[in-house]
Amino acid sequence: MNTNLSFDNGWRATVTGDPLSVTPRFAGDSVRLVEYADVKERERFTADTFGSEHQLWDTPDVLRFDPGSRKLVGAEFQMPYISASSETSDRVPALPEVRPGGLRADEIRDFRHEMCTVLCRAPGDGVLICLRDLDVLDEPLDARIGIAPDVSLLVQRGGVVGWTLSDPARYLTTAYTAPDPTPPSPATRRLLSACLDLVTEPVVDDLVDGDPSALARLHATDAALRAQPEDRHRADALLELIATYVDDYGSA
Repeated sequence: MNTNLSFDNGWRATVTGDPLSVTPRFAGDSVRLVEYADVKERERFTADTFGSEHQLWDTPDVLRFDPGSRKLVGAEFQMPYISASSETSDRVPALPEVRPGGLRADEIRDFRHEMCTVLCRAPGDGVLICLRDLDVLDEPLDARIGIAPDVSLLVQRGGVVGWTLSDPARYLTTAYTAPDPTPPSPATRRLLSACLDLVTEPVVDDLVDGDPSALARLHATDAALRAQPEDRHRADALLELIATYVDDYGSA
């Protein structure tokens, strides 16, 4: 595989032998590979690095690099809101074996890397596969670069076309908080799947339309999360994920 990868806007980086050691933080709608503890630390981190970043009303995927070494020092990937149909998910090619590696920018300049638009879910949501678009499914993937524990970039024809998060329930957390190091409970794993159902198509469309069965699922999931006696940190993260839907549609 070519060790030089292309991103959006003609931006390129070379695969190195040193992936990030940062523990992923999965908030349900994004995956962060950073260790800042609050907004001020996040602002300092952004000011001291370069690459792709959020703009006002715009949330592309974030990849930040150290200007001295040009090495990747942090990232944030946005979850798609469109969940692929089961027929589409069946077309997802076998994922290549993970090749651990970091990234070194070919040049020091900012760029913009679009977030993925399609979420493919494995049974039990043991791995989340996020793709740039459905055209990615038309050809096999070339490589899977593990840039951090259980987080990898998907490569096709030398370009980055998606990313994956393995064992997402393990990394559930609220903003600016490190995940619980203990394994998630079986109930948490089931509730993660229930929440992902609620916030992605087609169920989220049913919620917006006021479908009684979708609203019942929303209320049942919210109640189960509030009543869960163990794994409270992860349960609270999932409550935050569906909070807007409960507020906007829960009284319908």
